[in-house]
Amino acid sequence: QVQLVESGGGLVQAGGSLRLSCAASGRTFSSYAMGWFRQAPGKEREFVAAISWSGGNTYYADSVKGRFTISRDNAKNTVYLQMNSPQPEDTAVYYCAARLGEARILRFEYRYWGQGTQVTVSS
Repeated sequence: QVQLVESGGGLVQAGGSLRLSCAASGRTFSSYAMGWFRQAPGKEREFVAAISWSGGNTYYADSVKGRFTISRDNAKNTVYLQMNSPQPEDTAVYYCAARLGEARILRFEYRYWGQGTQVTVSS
């Protein structure tokens, strides 16, 4: 069982930067691949980024590639999403998710989810 708590959301100007954090409970965090997803009003939840249990492999949606960076610190049981140069279309509730095994990009493959943190990007 893994419990996830996101933080770091808020209001940011377009072109600025923001770092989201996701703290995980449990002693086996390093066994889990982690993902970030987002959901804008009226839209389905979509994949943003994922990272393998070791941090050695990362995956990004085309829409954020080159702007967002996912990373993790297994000693702190935390995964991060560094958002550089966010744009208004990045406005959404951001969720972190965990799964045992390899990192995946499909949301149904993640078993554990956080409650989400709102990110609003102003133009």
